[in-house]
Amino acid sequence: MNNIENKWMRAAVPALLIHCSIGTVYCWSLLKGGIAEYIGRPLGEVEWAFSIAIFFLGMSAAFAGRVVEKDIHKSSLIASICFAAGMAGTGFFIQQKSLIGIFLTYGVLMGIGCGIGYLSPVKTLMLWFKNNKGLATGIAVAGFGLAKVIASPIIEMLLGATNADGTLVDPTRLYKLFYILAVVYFIMMFLGHLLLKKPSDWVEVPVKMKKGENILDIFKNKTFIGIWLMFFINITCGLALISQEKDLLHFIGFGAVGVISSLTALFNASGRLGFASFGDRLKDRNTIYIWIFGLSIAATALTLLANGINNAIAPLVIITLCVINAGYGGGFSSLPPLLADRFGMNSISTIHGLALSAWAFAGLSGNQLSAFIIAKTGSFNNVLYVVLALYSVALFISAVILRSKPDDMNKTRRPA
Repeated sequence: MNNIENKWMRAAVPALLIHCSIGTVYCWSLLKGGIAEYIGRPLGEVEWAFSIAIFFLGMSAAFAGRVVEKDIHKSSLIASICFAAGMAGTGFFIQQKSLIGIFLTYGVLMGIGCGIGYLSPVKTLMLWFKNNKGLATGIAVAGFGLAKVIASPIIEMLLGATNADGTLVDPTRLYKLFYILAVVYFIMMFLGHLLLKKPSDWVEVPVKMKKGENILDIFKNKTFIGIWLMFFINITCGLALISQEKDLLHFIGFGAVGVISSLTALFNASGRLGFASFGDRLKDRNTIYIWIFGLSIAATALTLLANGINNAIAPLVIITLCVINAGYGGGFSSLPPLLADRFGMNSISTIHGLALSAWAFAGLSGNQLSAFIIAKTGSFNNVLYVVLALYSVALFISAVILRSKPDDMNKTRRPA
């Protein structure tokens, strides 16, 4: 019984406390308009704060992997301080009407807190849940996806009433909101930091590098490159559609945007838990990505064949958005167990961190890709055609390049 309690109290609960905090970075869409209005800068300029945050999220995870490997308590504490300080700093610089300050705090500091915080509990989860690594990472990463669903109504309540034109009745509530959230999230993340602990029977085996070797040599490994590209494409395609969700629904004349936004967020979180857990039952965990890309291709192709956007077939468009969101989330949660299967557990935090650099670059490319296509062609269908082509490339990588041979299974599905 004690082992079960430890499994949840030392791994799952702290992971959820950390991930449900840092996942609120995705609440930016609720805040950017008010921030732009308050500081008197164009929305397009303010939008860069989120792109910077996602870039630093991915890059900090890439470079902090070895720190996390060495000491999860140090890394989780650094994440708590950086995220909360970035949140409070954002409030201060909104008050000062400084866009550069917002870039440095929301973008750089919070981004670093997100990246290190995202990485810190993952290895611990897989060590405690040795036979259900996908379920374990799915629980935590689902928390990251659910954070927006949980935080959105709280943020709207704290911001208070709006005028007829959508501006806040009391604009000062905007920066005060960040101060409140900074305190709340620091308490949650610090509690997670205190609870997080690796199993006592786990013996860390330091990875000795040969003379002249570098951890970045992993980028010469065909399997790692394939996984990195597959992951990058999945995020790029997901963000290309998720970023256009509101405009797409308006285009087809569907009014209940808030309801659909919550629905797709739930599919995002469910995909994180469902796909990763399903992967625990498969001989080769890579098969889960074949499912993700296959379903995404089928939904996108069906929408294009039926001309669902121009014909305003709302159910079909909504189903496609839900499928894409589920696959987008599932790609995140299935990544750490897949890397553990292929490269072992000893360096998983380092390797996972380097793989997350794909998130950094996809965070810059995804939104901009769809925005560029729509600006140049004015067609949502063209976005779907490009997404369909990219998913097809990812499916080829997963099904052909990363496919394990039967006699290699015992090597790739290594014990924890």
